[in-house]
Amino acid sequence: MNLTKKIILFCAILLLSACAEYKTDKPKEAKERKFYSSKGFALIYSDSLFEQGGIDKELNNNEIIDNKLNNEQILALHSSLKKNTLIKIINPDTSIVVETKIFRSADYPNIFNIVLSKKIATILELNLDNPYVEVFEVKKNKTFIAKEGNIFEEEKQVAESAPIDEIKMDDLSEEQMDIKKKIDKKNNFVLVISDFYYYDSAQNLKEELIKKTQINNFSVKKINDTKYRLSVGPFKNFNALKSIYISLNNLGFEGINIYRVQE
Repeated sequence: MNLTKKIILFCAILLLSACAEYKTDKPKEAKERKFYSSKGFALIYSDSLFEQGGIDKELNNNEIIDNKLNNEQILALHSSLKKNTLIKIINPDTSIVVETKIFRSADYPNIFNIVLSKKIATILELNLDNPYVEVFEVKKNKTFIAKEGNIFEEEKQVAESAPIDEIKMDDLSEEQMDIKKKIDKKNNFVLVISDFYYYDSAQNLKEELIKKTQINNFSVKKINDTKYRLSVGPFKNFNALKSIYISLNNLGFEGINIYRVQE
């Protein structure tokens, strides 16, 4: 092999080596974690839940709480969120917010989105006949938030002994303070079954569900050109929607969202 060929071969080897070392692959982007959120009715704890068949037998005829809770503490239980998960609980009627940790997991009927102690229900000023709440998982800032002037000395003592890091008072503006005065509107509730890409798909399921449930107030609403929402309602209160929720659950529909609408 003459000198020229050797030089050409050497250059080719160098070129191939450089190409092999030069990687153009971009690092894979980590998927952003989706945090839990839910809108629906809270199950307010009472000692009867500890007993067999303590709640409505239509919903569940087994005991759902395996250890009694102290209803004077700030406690929240959930079926899927892990212990110590930080959550924010909102009463949309009053805009009162509580941030705390999941005390532990629990099994309860799907119609509820969380179990709350009476202490939390009191702080949130929930209507115990319609304890509608919004629940959001949060990243950090372990705080307990209450409306200004709503924590009394007894509540402060309980909060100090609760598993939270600090108490923060919301400094609400006059506009926010007017919220409670405007709560004269009637609340209704809608069960959102699913969103569909095609109108015909939503309409066909609507007709099938009317036949199976014997309920006529299903509707399909256009959200945009590629989203059609199938829902049922409105219902005036929790008891009014309970039976249709159970019927849909028995038909295999899970994770049904309950939306609040105002008139």
